[in-house]
Amino acid sequence: MRALKLLALAILSGLLLGTSWFPPFTWVAFIAFVPLLVLTEQIQSSTIKRKKFFVFLLAYLTFLIWNVFDTWWIWYASDGGAVAAFVANSLLMALTYLLYFALRRRVKDSIYSVWILIPVWLSFEYLHTKWDLAWTWLTLGNVFAFEHNWVQWYEFTGVSGGTVWILVVNIILYQILQSKLQESKIRLAAVALIILIPIGISRILISTSSLETNSKTDQQVLIVQPNIDPYNDKFNGDFQGQLQGVYNKIKNKITPKTKYVVLPETFLTESLWENNIENSYSIKFLKDSLLTKFPDLNIVIGATTFYQYSKNEKLSVTARAFDNNAEIYYDVYNTAIQLNKIGIQLYHKSKLVPGVERMPYPSLFKPLEELAINLGGTFGSLGTQDTRDVFFNADKSISVAPVVCYESIFGEYVGDYINNGANLIFIITNDGWWRDTPGYKQHLAYARLRAMETRRQIARSANTGISCVVDELGDLHAEQPWWKEGYIMANLTPNNQKTFFVRFGDVLSKLATLLTFLIIGHSIFLGFKKPNNS
Repeated sequence: MRALKLLALAILSGLLLGTSWFPPFTWVAFIAFVPLLVLTEQIQSSTIKRKKFFVFLLAYLTFLIWNVFDTWWIWYASDGGAVAAFVANSLLMALTYLLYFALRRRVKDSIYSVWILIPVWLSFEYLHTKWDLAWTWLTLGNVFAFEHNWVQWYEFTGVSGGTVWILVVNIILYQILQSKLQESKIRLAAVALIILIPIGISRILISTSSLETNSKTDQQVLIVQPNIDPYNDKFNGDFQGQLQGVYNKIKNKITPKTKYVVLPETFLTESLWENNIENSYSIKFLKDSLLTKFPDLNIVIGATTFYQYSKNEKLSVTARAFDNNAEIYYDVYNTAIQLNKIGIQLYHKSKLVPGVERMPYPSLFKPLEELAINLGGTFGSLGTQDTRDVFFNADKSISVAPVVCYESIFGEYVGDYINNGANLIFIITNDGWWRDTPGYKQHLAYARLRAMETRRQIARSANTGISCVVDELGDLHAEQPWWKEGYIMANLTPNNQKTFFVRFGDVLSKLATLLTFLIIGHSIFLGFKKPNNS
C-alpha cells in the first residue's frame, strides 16, 4: 500500500507540472512540487533500504511525465529525437533532485534542509544553458510566459526569479503539511503575501512603464509570414519561384517609410556560399528588386549558408570534407543575413538544437555527426560563431539583434546582443516542424520573456506562424494565424537603455551555483569528519 501511495504522489507531481504549462493553469506550478517533497520525506523517515535509489526512481517518473506532457510535439520532427529528449532531460532533472536529497541528508535533515532544493535546482537550470546538451524548454521560470503580467520584474532577475518564486511557495506549502495547525495559519498568510507581492510589483512596473514613442526614431517594419510548407515545399521546391512569389506580394506593401523587411529562418533555400555571396541569385535579386527602389531599406532574412576554407586556414571543429576530398573543407551555417545599401552582414546561429542542428561536442563525437537530424539544412553539425553580432543600419542609429529560432529561449544569451548595442530584437524562426501543437505556442510565449528581460520591442517572423510584434511589456500585437500567409506593417520603437538583467546577467543563478558548490564542499567535509562519540 505504501508503494502505491508513493507512486501516486510521483505521478501527481508530474501531472501538476505538466498542467502548469497550459493556460490558464499557470498557478498550478505553485503546488506541483509538493507531492514530490512529501514522498521524499516519507521515504526518508521510513525503514526502506536504498532510499536514494527509490527517490531517484520516483523523481525520474515525475520528470518523465512532465517532459512528455509538455514537449510530446517533438515527436513530429523526429520520434527518435523525442525519445532521446524525454529520457535525457528527465534523467538530468532526476539526478539533480537526487543530489538535493543526498545533500539534505548529509547536512542533517531539519526544517531548513529542504531549502537546499532552491540553489541546487537553480544551478541545474543555469548550467543546463551552458553546454552542448542545452534543452532548457522547461526551465521553471518559463511557465510565467503564459502569465507575463505577473513577472514584469524579470527585467531584474530573468526567469531564474520565477524559478525561485515557484520553489519558495512549494516548500512553504510542503512545510505547512508537516506542521501544526497554529503554525500553518501563519505560513498560509506568508504564502499569500509571497504570491501577491511579486504580482503587485509587476503591476506597478506596468503602470510606470516609460518607453516613449518618437516618430523620428520609430522604425516602420514589414514582417512577413510566407507560410511555405516545410515538409513538402520549402526545401524541395524552386527557390527562385518561392523568392519571386513572396516578392510579388510584398512589393506593393513597401513604401519609402519602410525601414525593415523581416523574413523567417532559412527562407532563402539557394545554396549560398559566403565566399562569393554577392554573386548569388537570391542576393542579386533582392538588391535589384528592392534596394535599388528603396535605398534606405534593410532586409533581414534567414538562409542556409556555406563557407569554404582556404588551404592554410584553420578549420573549425564542425568543418567537413567536400565529397570526401581531404583537401577541401567547408562549414554549414543557419544564418541571418541583413542587406542594405552599405553591404551584407551575416550572423551564424550559435545556440543550436542538440541532435538536430549539432552533434554535442563535435570535436569528440565527429564520427557520429551525420546522425544529426535534418530539419531543412544539411546533415551533420552546423557551425557557430563566438560573438552575438548585431545588424546596424546605414548610419548606425538602429541596431538589430538577429535572434534565430531556438536562441530565443536563452535569456542571458539574448542579453549579449543587447550588450553589443542592439536596440531592437528580430526573431526569425520556422516553427512548422511541430505542426499545430503546443510547441509553436510555447515558443511564441517565450519571446515575451525576452522582451521583458531586455525591454526591447520584438519583430517576430515565423514561416508558418505565429508572426507578431512583442512590445517591451511582453504584450503581443498583430498575431498572424497559424499556417496562413500574413503580413504585418508596424512601427517599432528602439530602446538604448539597459536593464539590470542585461547589465549583470543572471545574478540569482550565479549566486545559487556558488552556494551549491559550497554546500557540496561542506557535505564532503562532513563525510570525512570523524563521528563525535561524546
